[in-house]
Amino acid sequence: MKRIAFVLLFAGTMAACKQGDQKSNANPQFSKLCDQYYEDYLKLNPISATYAGDNRYNSELPNDGSVAYLNTTKNFYKQYLDSLGKYKRDQLDENDKLSFDVLKDNLETGLEGLKYHFEYLPFNQMNALPLTIGQLGSGTGAQPFKTVKDYEDWLKRVNAFSVWADTAIGNFKKGIASGIVLPKALVVKMYPQMLSMVVTDPAKSLFYAPVTQMPKDFADADKKRLTEAYRNTILNVIVPTYKKLGTFLKNEYLPKSRTTSGFSSLPEGTAMYTYLVKQQTTTTKTPEEIYQTGLKEVARIHSLMDSIKNKTGFKGDLKAFFEYMKTDPKFMPYKTSAEILAAFDNIHKRMEPNLKTMFTTVPKTPFEIRQTEAFRAASASAEYNQGSADGKRPGIFYVPILDATKFNTTSGMESLFLHEAIPGHHYQISLTQENTELPKFRRFGMHNAYVEGWALYCESLGKELGLYTDPYQYMGALGDEMHRAIRLVVDVAIHTKNMAREQAIKYMMDNEAINEQGATAEIERYMGMPAQALGYKIGAMKIRELRSRYEKQQGAKFKLAEFHHQVLKDGSLPLSVFENKMDNWSATVK
Repeated sequence: MKRIAFVLLFAGTMAACKQGDQKSNANPQFSKLCDQYYEDYLKLNPISATYAGDNRYNSELPNDGSVAYLNTTKNFYKQYLDSLGKYKRDQLDENDKLSFDVLKDNLETGLEGLKYHFEYLPFNQMNALPLTIGQLGSGTGAQPFKTVKDYEDWLKRVNAFSVWADTAIGNFKKGIASGIVLPKALVVKMYPQMLSMVVTDPAKSLFYAPVTQMPKDFADADKKRLTEAYRNTILNVIVPTYKKLGTFLKNEYLPKSRTTSGFSSLPEGTAMYTYLVKQQTTTTKTPEEIYQTGLKEVARIHSLMDSIKNKTGFKGDLKAFFEYMKTDPKFMPYKTSAEILAAFDNIHKRMEPNLKTMFTTVPKTPFEIRQTEAFRAASASAEYNQGSADGKRPGIFYVPILDATKFNTTSGMESLFLHEAIPGHHYQISLTQENTELPKFRRFGMHNAYVEGWALYCESLGKELGLYTDPYQYMGALGDEMHRAIRLVVDVAIHTKNMAREQAIKYMMDNEAINEQGATAEIERYMGMPAQALGYKIGAMKIRELRSRYEKQQGAKFKLAEFHHQVLKDGSLPLSVFENKMDNWSATVK
C-alpha cells in the first residue's frame, strides 16, 4: 500500500477500546474514557481527522513543533495514563482487557517519544507537512472542496502554514546548535521541493486548482470573493512560506547538515533509533536482533534463489540471472495494456478455488483491477486504493503501464497481486471497514507492522494458492521477499553501525535485481524515516511464526481458514497485543 501515514499508528488504540465496549458494554465508564480519548486526540491532530473524513477540524493546522504544543501533548498522554490507572485490568472482560493493553501501549510509547528532540528534524524529503499541504490544497486530496465553508476552511488552515514554517525553521536551527541535523544527501532533495512551489502567477500554482474546479452552483459573489482570497493567499502566504523554507534549507541548513547517513552519529541517536524501532515494529526487538534476522533471511532467500536459477538451467551467477530476467524479450510478451490487466485477472481466477478453502470470511466490497491513469503513471508504483465501507466505491488494484511492450512478467506479478490485492490489502482493509461493530477510527486506521506484515505474509501463500508454478514468477516473489529482508540489514546498519549511504546502495544492488536509481531512493527513504521499513518483514514473520506455533499446538484441530479469520477479525493491532490475543485464541482450541 502506497501511503501508510504515521498518524494512523494511533488508530488501532482507540478502535480496540470501542470494539470491546460495543460488544459487551461491560464497563460504561471505560467506554467513556475511550470515547473522550479519541475526541481529545482529534483536537490535537486535526489533519488526522481530515484524513479520517471527520470535517470538524478542517480549518485548523496545529503548530506541532512548538514548545506549547509539545507540552500539551505530554499532558494529554499523562492524563490518560492516570485515568487508565484507575481501572484494574483483571476485572475487565476480555474485550476491555484488549482495549486496556492497546491503550496503555499507545500512551506509553507516545510519552516516551517526547524524551527525544524529534522536533529538531521537522520534516524530510518524504515525510513532510509542506508536501502534505500541497496534497491537501491541490483539490484532489483528503481536504474537501465542495461547499463555500470548505473553501473558507482551507484558507484558515493554510494561513497557519506560515507560523508552522517559522517554528520549523527555528527547530532546524536548534538542531544545528545541538548537533541533531539531517544528512546532506536528503537536504539537497528537500530545498528544490520547496522552491518548486514558488510562482509569480497565482493561476500557475498547485494551490489554484480548487479555484478552477469551483462548484458551478456557488453564488457569483462567493465565487468572486473566494477567487480573490485564493489569489492573495497564494501570493502573500503560500509562495513566501515555501520560498522562505527553500532558501533557508539551501543557504543556511545545507552547509550545517551532516555527511553521515545514520542516527548513530547524532547525540542520543542510538537511543532515538531504538525507540523508533519499538514504535514502528510495535515489538520489543532490539536493532541488533533485527539486523541478525535480516542477515539470516538474506542468506536463506539467496539459497532459494540459487536453487531456482539452477533448475531453469541458467549458466551464470545470480547477478547475471537477474540481468537475464530483466532484459530477455521472452519476459516481455505483451502488446497492449488490456493484455496485462487480463493477466492479473487470470492470477485471481487461478487461485479462486484454493482461496475458498483458506478464507471463509471474505469482503463484500467489490474489487477491480485498473490501469493507473496516464497523468500519474510515470511516478506511480502498483498500489491498492481501498473501497468505501458502503461498497459503493470498489477496492481498486492500480497497475501503472507506461509501455505494454516493456512490461516484464518476472517483476513478480503473482506476488504483487497477493500483496496489494487479494488476499492482501483488499481482504484485510475491506473486512475491517465493513465491520460496523468497530468505530470509524478503527475501521479506517492501521498499524504499519500489522497491515504490511499481513500483505507480505500473503505473498508467502502463493504455492498453497496454486501459484508460483512458473520458476520465474517464484523468482519474482523471492525478489520481493529479499527486498524486505535487505531492509532489516541496511536500515539497522545505517543507523547503528555507521553504514554509509553508498555502502547501503551497493549492498542492495548486490543482493537483488534493482537499479541504482531505485536503490538510491530506497536507501534515502530509510535515512529520512528510520525504522519505518522494518515493519513489513517483522509483521510477516510474526504471523508466520504464530501459524507454525498453532499448527504444532492444535495438531489435527488446526484449520487454516479459522487462523486467517482470527488474524483479521479484530483489525489492526500492535504486534505485541496481537500475539497475546492470538495465543489466547489458540489456548481455547487446544
